[in-house]
Amino acid sequence: MALTEYRTWDRTQRVFHWVNFLAVLTLAAIGTVILNADALGIPNDPGVIILKTTHVYVGYVFVVNLLWRLVWLFVGGPFARWSALLPAGPKFGSRLAVFVKGVFSGDAPFYIGHNPLARIALTLLVLLLVVQGATGLVLAGTDVYLPPLGNTMREWVAADTHDPALVRPYSPDTVNAAAYAEMRAFRSPIVETHETLYFVLLALIAVHIAAAVYAELREGGTVVSAMFTGRKFSAREPVDREQGGY
Repeated sequence: MALTEYRTWDRTQRVFHWVNFLAVLTLAAIGTVILNADALGIPNDPGVIILKTTHVYVGYVFVVNLLWRLVWLFVGGPFARWSALLPAGPKFGSRLAVFVKGVFSGDAPFYIGHNPLARIALTLLVLLLVVQGATGLVLAGTDVYLPPLGNTMREWVAADTHDPALVRPYSPDTVNAAAYAEMRAFRSPIVETHETLYFVLLALIAVHIAAAVYAELREGGTVVSAMFTGRKFSAREPVDREQGGY
């Protein structure tokens, strides 16, 4: 049967995907080392400080890339917008049921954009990335006093007994002990959230990769390549030919 070419992911989506992939991979690798710094014998100063500072700078790239993708949800191409990502719409329930049935029967419908299961997984992934980015920005200020909250945290822990400009990470002699304890209590639930989501994200990313491999095999090698070329090929009629909307 003749293959038909379909335009799918636009350039912004493709760039976001690979920048996000590299950023998350780097953040996860550095984060893993930070979490195991004691076991690895890495000292706080300068080892952990360098690791956390690098983690924050990569995090800035991650956050800026994510913010641009969120903007693109409103102004991007037909398969880049909210309507093509969210698991919602009058036809979503029925299409999800048909797709799940097709997965188990080995004859799942072909989608130019995200299939119903992918919509659910990617919506969860975006929400987790947003929370992870937000909590990471807060921790950047509480750990190594970097923007956007670094100066605010310095002023907090310095209180009235120290010059905020002299506050340094892991230097108890540069902070007011009581104020520092208050700040650490403030950050505690944020740290817990950030670390918990780290493990949740790893699991969700593993599911995403497994699903991509499955779809790549099922659709004859067009899923992964589409994230490079922006095009898919299929001999079947796509369900979402109507510009990606449900």
